[in-house]
This record gives sequence, C-alpha cells and structure tokens, in this order.
Amino acid sequence: MIHATMSTLKISRILHAGYVFDCAGTRIAFDPIFENPFSRNCHAFPDVRFDHALIRRQRFDAVFISHFHDDHCSLDSLDLLDRATPIHLYCQFEPLFAMLRALGFTDVRPLQLDVPVAVGAFTVIPREAMDADVDSMFQVRAAGMNVLNVVDSWIDDGTLAKLAREAPWDMVLWPFQTMREIEVLTPSRAVPAPVELPEEWIDQLKVLNPRYVVPSSCQFQQESWSWYNRAFFPITYRQFRQEVEAALPGARVVRLDPSVSVRLDAASLQADAPLDWVIPVGEQDVDYRYEGNAAPPSTADIARQFGALAPEQAARALDYCRSGLLARYAAMEPPEGYFETPRVWRLTVFDDTGTGTHFHYRLDGVGGIEAIEAIEPGAPLGWTTELPLAKLHGALALGESLTSMYMRINDAVFDAATEAQILDADVVEDPLIRCLFDDAFGAYQAAQLRRLLARP
Repeated sequence: MIHATMSTLKISRILHAGYVFDCAGTRIAFDPIFENPFSRNCHAFPDVRFDHALIRRQRFDAVFISHFHDDHCSLDSLDLLDRATPIHLYCQFEPLFAMLRALGFTDVRPLQLDVPVAVGAFTVIPREAMDADVDSMFQVRAAGMNVLNVVDSWIDDGTLAKLAREAPWDMVLWPFQTMREIEVLTPSRAVPAPVELPEEWIDQLKVLNPRYVVPSSCQFQQESWSWYNRAFFPITYRQFRQEVEAALPGARVVRLDPSVSVRLDAASLQADAPLDWVIPVGEQDVDYRYEGNAAPPSTADIARQFGALAPEQAARALDYCRSGLLARYAAMEPPEGYFETPRVWRLTVFDDTGTGTHFHYRLDGVGGIEAIEAIEPGAPLGWTTELPLAKLHGALALGESLTSMYMRINDAVFDAATEAQILDADVVEDPLIRCLFDDAFGAYQAAQLRRLLARP
C-alpha cells in the first residue's frame, strides 16, 4: 500500500455521484449524499447504511455541488456537516443559495464555468455540461493528477475539444447508465432500449483517453417491489467494462462501490482504507438486470404499495385536481405541439386500496381549461394520465420529483386519428407534468428546509 506521505491522491466513493478527495491534508467532497434511500425512492445499489454520528465529526475543507437536483444537493445530507464548511455550488438560481444560508452555512459561493477554485492541495475547475442552465462537471487537479468528474451530464463537442486540450487525463468518473426516465412513463408505447453504451460515449472516452475510468453516478435502484428495477437501467457494470476496455486498450475500468477508496499516483492505482462512516450492507458485487419494458403492473397495483394518506392530505391532493390544477394550467404559457389542438384529458388518481377517481378536462388549445363531468359524444379522449394519489400529494407537499411518482401516460387505446397524432407528442408536455414541474425550482429542498427549521 502507498503511504499518505507520498504525492498521491486518495479518492473515496460515498454514493451515487458523491466522492471524497483527499490529498496532502486537504479533504474535499463532491455532491455528498448521506441518505439511503435518497430522492424519496432511490435505494443504494449495492446497499449501504451511514453512520451519521461519525459523519457529523467529519471536517471537509470544501464541498462542491455540481447542480441543484435533489440527488446531488440534499439539505438532509448537508445538515450533517459543520456550518463553517465552504459550499461551492453551481446553480443559476439564487433561491438555493438562500436556502443553504438559511440552513446555517456561513460560506456559500457560486461556481463559475472555467474559473478555478483553489482549496489547499486542490484546484477544482467547473466545466460546462451540455445543459449549462442545470449541470456542471468538475476537473480536479492535485498531486500532479488530472481527474475529470463528469457527474451525470452529457458533453457537447465544444466542451470536449476544451477537455482534450487539458490532457493527459489520469482518471475519468463517467456516468455509466442511460436512464429511461421518459420511457417508463409510457411503457406501452416506448421502444426497449439497446443494451450497449451510446456510440458518442465511446467516441468521447477515446478522445479523453484516460488511464482509469470509473463507472460513476446512477448507483441506485427503486423500491424492492418496483418494476423500474428491470426497466430503468439498461447498462450493467459488466457491459460497461467490456465495451470501454475493448475501445480503450490502454485504459482500465475500476468499479468503486460505496465506501471504497483508492490511491492514485503517476504509476499506479491501489486500494486504500475505506470510509468508515459508509457501511456496506449485504452483497456488494451486484449488477443491474434489464428486461425491456418489463411488463409493468397497473397503476392501481402500484398505488396499493403506498400507505393511506391522512384525510387532510387526501383532501389536499383531490382539491388540487378539482381546482388548483385548473388555476395553474390557465396561468401558464399557452401549450405547444400536440396540445395546440383542443383535447379532452382524463386524469386518474388511485388511492391505497387501488380505487381510481377520474377527472376529465377540456383543453381549448390556447391555454384554457375546463372541468367536465364526462366525455361528450363526438369529443374523443385525447390524453390520459394516471398516478397514485399518495405521489400527487408528495409532489404538492414534499417537492417529490417526476422520477419517483410512478406516473403513467397514455396507457390507453385512442381513436385512429388521435393515435396517429399522438405519435409525435412530447410526453413531458403532459398537462399534469407541466402544472407540477414547470418553473417549480427547488421544491424538494424547500420542503426539506421547512422541516429542518421546524425542529425543536
């Protein structure tokens, strides 16, 4: 084992996109998540638990957060850290900075693309991701090493050219999954995904040509009963390793499970002492299993998996369907594409017994909406949305995100004309998705903050 006194860089996996980098007495963390599950229903895969008492004793010289999504910036996780810890956040929206300060952090700094941040032995440079309004990547230099943490973003050609000029790369932390977040919303209409890496990923890794590649991010599954576990993640660790090492003969693929640490220097990569506050549970050498669209259960069956809402919670969700949704839809920008034509929309919410309640709406194509009792003759059904009532309440009260709501869209057979038109419809233009999530920045963190500040 290489001793810490040598010029080396220690890299430890926390979970998902979370890492600790340690060099010459300086410790920094990236996108730290200390929760299992996180983001409501993301369960660590392989499984782990966290020793929160030990985490509270940890001291980091800085924390870097790549973007505002709740699986990268969770106030419940950050709440365990010393409030003097500098937080460097890439985000275009000021409210999240205000939330971190309201939680008590005294040193919260915005990151700017291509502007280096020096922290002890480290230089961290935020790099532009394909969606620069949301994501960033991190270039990390320390101990003569050059590491690219791609987080879970995509890289455009302009950024790839910049990164190529930063070579040589010692290690790249690469997001190894092609998540089917949209396809699982419409399983009866989605085409099963290919079980190989996108061609552009291989091409980009060839350009970067690192010594080591870590399959990064996407280190979770959904609930044990969830059909998503066979339909959401097409790529296995094994497939990733085979394809990358075949395309890059000089590179080695290194799997880092939660708690696992390695020490990187100019000559080698060696195992090091694991994080003692991330505790593996059960079998760790696990892999994903993909079965196309995986014969999803009905939304009614899924709804039975969730406990009954309190009466006031159920009333809030149902009242939203009766009135709040109408006011929200009418206040938004007029629809585009498929919904520019008048449509009849059916929304169905299922309670914990699997009983569904239908709501019908007439959308006029220019932003107007009207609740109707039933579908009139000559006005064919034009769109359907289903979800558990508990998940609708979660979105309204807890800022729950779309990926955990088990929403089901257009799981119906329409008339021939509608079927032809719906082929080109954009699923995320679904009226409920727009009402819940358009301009709904930071709802998850805001709900966390309210709960944390309400503690005795």
